[in-house]
Amino acid sequence: MSTDTLLEPHEIQFPELGWKFNIDPTAFTVFGFNIQWYGIIITLGLILALVYALPKMKRFGLDSDRTVDAIIGGVIGGLIGARIYYVLMRWDEYKGDWKAIINTRQGGLAIYGGIIGALLVGLIICKIRKVKMLPMLDITALGFLIGQGVGRWGNFFNQEAFGTNTDSFLGMTGGTIQRTISDGMQMGGDMYNNGLEMLWEKPVHPCFFYESVWCLLGFVILSFWSKRRKYDGQIFLMYLAWYGAERFVVEGLRTDSLMLGNIRISQALSAVIFVASVILQIVLFSKKKRDPESMVLYASTEESHHLIEESRRKKMGISHEDAKIDGIDDDELDILNDDDDDFDESELDALNDDDDEFDDDDDEAPAKPAETSENKATDTEDEKSAENKEDK
Repeated sequence: MSTDTLLEPHEIQFPELGWKFNIDPTAFTVFGFNIQWYGIIITLGLILALVYALPKMKRFGLDSDRTVDAIIGGVIGGLIGARIYYVLMRWDEYKGDWKAIINTRQGGLAIYGGIIGALLVGLIICKIRKVKMLPMLDITALGFLIGQGVGRWGNFFNQEAFGTNTDSFLGMTGGTIQRTISDGMQMGGDMYNNGLEMLWEKPVHPCFFYESVWCLLGFVILSFWSKRRKYDGQIFLMYLAWYGAERFVVEGLRTDSLMLGNIRISQALSAVIFVASVILQIVLFSKKKRDPESMVLYASTEESHHLIEESRRKKMGISHEDAKIDGIDDDELDILNDDDDDFDESELDALNDDDDEFDDDDDEAPAKPAETSENKATDTEDEKSAENKEDK
């Protein structure tokens, strides 16, 4: 192979689309420390997930102040879990090199490890902070979809997580991709050992793009459905099925899958998650149909309403003791009236219709005032006087 025919390391192309980019994975340098685009994109995904999730807590019956601790813990747990999972699956490459283990600037985060780590730490903090876990899982799933959908573009900047050769119009290639394939297909290389047949000259599947689009589409669908969910935990289960189905397909295209023997670990895990999620949804749907009262949404409970109201009062400067609510009915609370996100526009239309009816009534002639008893008596005396005159 002649290195003269390889693209430059930072060059990325989509041949069928005629697109060419030259992107350095290093965004900029601060005090001699290189800041990678990969890290910036991952951080952007996390920020966007938080920006969406925090204002939506009330829809799920959660107090945002209580959930912040769980979110922060989940983010930290997710990053650590993603790295641990990846390193353990490639332990032969990392053992003895602690600097390499903690260096994530060039990638090396496993999404399933991130999900496991985020859920483990986040749910422990939920238990400590007395935050209901199932509603928290629902809003977390929506945050996951945003984070994954945006974060996958970090793989684009690093020219990693690509698939097998393809003739698709979406096929991409790049200098780093070509060198990775060339090295991997050498005897003893990862691709060679996994039985892949790859040509560095041909474009490859942009797996990062497939997953990004699928996750963002899933976010739109599940965000819409979250207003109509039937029970707590439904959105999380739908997320597992949605993501599991996509990952099972895309993982089969990947050239860098974490392997356990001849089994692609993430693909096998995706299949298990998808099947388990579908079965659970069928079981819970049947239970909800048989006994609706047993699966009331937490957002509809007095406990949820009271906790949110107490939090609102504390923000207004009311002391902790005075903010507590005892013996107050939900009808006396005003916590749901300021949720503009769930405002029903049909109610506004109905009010406008009522106003129109009142306007129409104003155009009609005013009704005659009712006669008083004094007027009636006067009229009766006048009539009698007139009759006496006629008799005379």
